[in-house]
Amino acid sequence: MDQGLVIDWTQMPTYNTIMAVAAGAGLLSLVLFARKLMAGADVEFRGHAVNFGVLGLILTVTGTHMTLTWPFAAYFPFDNIIFGEPSLAFGVLLLASSFVLWRRASVLEESKDAARAVARTAEPLGVLIFGLGLALIAIAFAGVIFQLFAAPPEEPISGAFAEWPWVEAIFMSGLFALVGLGALLFPFATRSFAVRSTPTKVQWVTGVALALGGIVFLLFGALNFFTHIGLIVNTMG
Repeated sequence: MDQGLVIDWTQMPTYNTIMAVAAGAGLLSLVLFARKLMAGADVEFRGHAVNFGVLGLILTVTGTHMTLTWPFAAYFPFDNIIFGEPSLAFGVLLLASSFVLWRRASVLEESKDAARAVARTAEPLGVLIFGLGLALIAIAFAGVIFQLFAAPPEEPISGAFAEWPWVEAIFMSGLFALVGLGALLFPFATRSFAVRSTPTKVQWVTGVALALGGIVFLLFGALNFFTHIGLIVNTMG
C-alpha cells in the first residue's frame, strides 16, 4: 500500500501544539487580568501569579529548546524563528510577571489603584514588547510572501487545503499580525491604565487584538493535538 509522504520523525520534533495552547492561554489571561484590574474587581494576585508562572515555564522551556537547537526541525528550520523565539520571549515576560505579582501581592491588594501600579511596573518593558510586535508583523509578511505554514495532504483537516497553500499562510500570518498589533499598541495602552477608568480606543483595540489572538491560538493549538498526531501516523515509514 502506497503510504505517500514519509517523514523521518527523528529529524523533525514537534511540540508547537503545547506552545500554541500555552501562548493562547497566556494572551487571554493577560487580557482578563487587565479587565479585572480596570474594573476594580477583587483580584487574587497570587492566583494570577501562579497562572502566569505555569504558562511562562512551559513557553520558556520549550521556546529555549526550540530557539537554541539549530535546526530544530530538519524540514522546517525556520520554525526556530517563527515559533521558538517568540515563545521564549513571551515565556520570560510571563515568568517575570509571575515573580512581581507574587512578591507584591499584599501591596497590590491594599493599593487604591492596583491597575496603575501594575501598569507603571510594566511600562519599562514597552520597548521590548513593541519590538516583539514588529517581529510578529515581520513573521506575518514572511508567511504570506514565502507561503509558509501550509500543511501536507497527509495531515487531517489542515491538509484539505494543501492544494491552496496560501489559505493557511494567510490564516496563520493574519494570526501573527493580530497579536503583533496588540504588542505594538501595548506601550501606549499602559499610559492611562487605571482603576475604573473608561478604556481608550487604543486600550480597546489592544485588548481585542490580544484576546482574539489568544482564543484562536488556544483553539488551533488544541486542534493540532489531533491533526499533528494524524500527520505522524500517516507519514511514518
